[in-house]
Amino acid sequence: MKLLFVAAFALFVLSTFDKADSSAYDKIVSHSRIRARNEGPNVCAIQQVMGGKKKYFSTCRNWHLGTICGKKATVLYECCPGYMKLEGMRGCPAVAPIDNVYNTLGLVKATSTQKYSEVSKLKGEIEGSGSFTFFAPSNEAWEDLDEETRNALVSNVNIELYNALHYHMVNKRFLTKDLKNGMTVTSMYNDLGLLINHYSNGVVTVNCARIIHGNQVATNGVVHVIDRVISSVGNTIQDIIEVNDDLTTLHDMAQNAGLLEKLGQPGHYTLFAPTNEAFDTLGGDALERFQSDKKVLNALLKFHLLDSVQCSEAIMSGNTYETMEGSNIVIGCDGLSLTVNGIKMVNKKDIVTTNGVIHIIDRVLLPNSAKELMELMDGPVSTFSDMVSELGLSSAMQSDAEYTLLAPLNSVFTTEVMSIDQRILKTILENHIIKNKISLSELYNGQRLETIGGKFLRVFIYRTAVCIENSCLIRGSKEGSNGALHLTKTLLRPAEKTLFQILKENGSFKIFLSLVDAAGLNDLLKGEGDFTLFAPSDKAFASLSKTDIDLLKSDKNALRTMLLYHFTPSIFIGGGLETGATNLIKTFQGSNLKVKLANNTMLVNSVQVPEADKMASNGVVHFVNHFLYPEDIPVGSQELQMLFRRLITYMQIKYIPGYRYTEIPLTFLKRIVTRVVEEDPQVTKVTRVIESQPSLTKVTRVIESQPSLTKVTRVIEGQPTITKVTRVVQGGRQAAQRN
Repeated sequence: MKLLFVAAFALFVLSTFDKADSSAYDKIVSHSRIRARNEGPNVCAIQQVMGGKKKYFSTCRNWHLGTICGKKATVLYECCPGYMKLEGMRGCPAVAPIDNVYNTLGLVKATSTQKYSEVSKLKGEIEGSGSFTFFAPSNEAWEDLDEETRNALVSNVNIELYNALHYHMVNKRFLTKDLKNGMTVTSMYNDLGLLINHYSNGVVTVNCARIIHGNQVATNGVVHVIDRVISSVGNTIQDIIEVNDDLTTLHDMAQNAGLLEKLGQPGHYTLFAPTNEAFDTLGGDALERFQSDKKVLNALLKFHLLDSVQCSEAIMSGNTYETMEGSNIVIGCDGLSLTVNGIKMVNKKDIVTTNGVIHIIDRVLLPNSAKELMELMDGPVSTFSDMVSELGLSSAMQSDAEYTLLAPLNSVFTTEVMSIDQRILKTILENHIIKNKISLSELYNGQRLETIGGKFLRVFIYRTAVCIENSCLIRGSKEGSNGALHLTKTLLRPAEKTLFQILKENGSFKIFLSLVDAAGLNDLLKGEGDFTLFAPSDKAFASLSKTDIDLLKSDKNALRTMLLYHFTPSIFIGGGLETGATNLIKTFQGSNLKVKLANNTMLVNSVQVPEADKMASNGVVHFVNHFLYPEDIPVGSQELQMLFRRLITYMQIKYIPGYRYTEIPLTFLKRIVTRVVEEDPQVTKVTRVIESQPSLTKVTRVIESQPSLTKVTRVIEGQPTITKVTRVVQGGRQAAQRN
């Protein structure tokens, strides 16, 4: 038993170390072995695209979908790397013999590479001593090589072919676990680099050639079979752009944006390079706009650039990648074609450089940051876009200014809305255009946003929602070159009436208003503030008589306690509540209201709210047909207890004889005092002239022996009368003449 435990423990430790040192490639091969466990020992399940030759140790995602690059894949069962079949036995029970690199090439069926090694005089080298890594092209890889290149190699086997094969070799043994993503290993041809990428889906590439059979250990190294013949790399991305005649527009733009030099520096980039024709399709106006705004041009170009190397052979399905502009693109594949955002646009792929890879595309990728605000409105808000144009609002927006659009969804523009008088609808839509560009992250609670119509909209921030007035924003916010776009579910109308005016004009809240007045709380309804009111309608008091109402008014402290339980010090609208959860909202009375949103219906203390989100200039009111009462406050009067049994039917109120309601200080009220002082207007005009000579209408005053002239006119408004006084001051004598 002890020996069994020791053996099991040793196996556990060894497997742990193996997993800790394993790579994504090793793990994907292990998963393939598990999927084929019913086929016998050391068998791997491999997916092959139907109608093609490509085989993959596939990811769980591809395995369950049964596809590679969107194409149906069949399952093959083959010996895992390093194992062989034995006649008459299931699976692959035999370990492949270990031999030198030359003979191992034959073992892994890379016979073309083996043949070329022999004719180029490389055979002796890879049969001898050493520790080599040979990235050996498969037979199919040699067949796929263009005939001109292959003939050039074969016709000069002692130099060109020998050098080409040396470029596939490293003078050091590297297993797949040693091949780290982004590393460069030195080849045996002029010490030129080989660019290694090791992806999370288990794909390992060498200069974008995929390892299809890895880790075949030899006595003097290791052999990895790759799916293409690789050529030496010595140019940067900048070098390629500068010499490619199809990329001259991209070159000029990158130079103007100050990015060209960056593309010549060391790094690991992927560039989706639009051709000249791709830029031409945008039109001259768009190109001029991009060129004239360096910030927009920079964003446009960086949207085509990734800070990582994405070889086409590593793409087995669509994945999201962040561009250097900051937004995301989806790189995927459709059969043998590479796609960007689901569109086939790659004309030429895998142009490998010393600092990354280039894929040439036939269209320009436009990020939101390079688009103008009106260009952002498509799809779900296209109706709003049309209305802004048709009503002349787009022309009212200055070209050199920034704006924020609060765009209602298409579903908001019902037949009823579209039948509104166009002048009124234009005014409504003006309230959806905010002066200045305000991103989603710049919105804060209590913020006031000024519209181009001169109105102000309030911002409310909740745990799971951002709302503006009675409408909450939904996913889909975008930022353009001259503004921001946020999506809403309703039309916005700035509040213009107070809570008091809304209730008064409605006409169904007479009793509640009378109670508020009796409690001295009218300032809550009329004054400034940001309140939420759950207002009980007259239906809530239907069971009470006038005597009952008088009883409620008789104790001001009790009345205030009950009424203030209907008010909260902040604005809460339905869209800001967390759906399905109970939202605890503290009232002015001190206790919490339990508010819940379920099935698009608001409940407060289990009571349904028939009408919600009536926005007021000093808050929001929700209509209820019940009088609310704090469950933690008892009643101490039998008269009130009997009254409450008829008034409050959704809960039981605890009775404690003699309990008295305490006074609640109204410190939260904002009192505004306006004082007007009126006087009858009076106009009196006086012209006073002081002179040194009686006959002159000017004043000469001597101060410190320097002459100065001063003319004084005093105006007092009243009945227009004119009095002219001439006063002469001479040497202490005063002479006055009055006309």
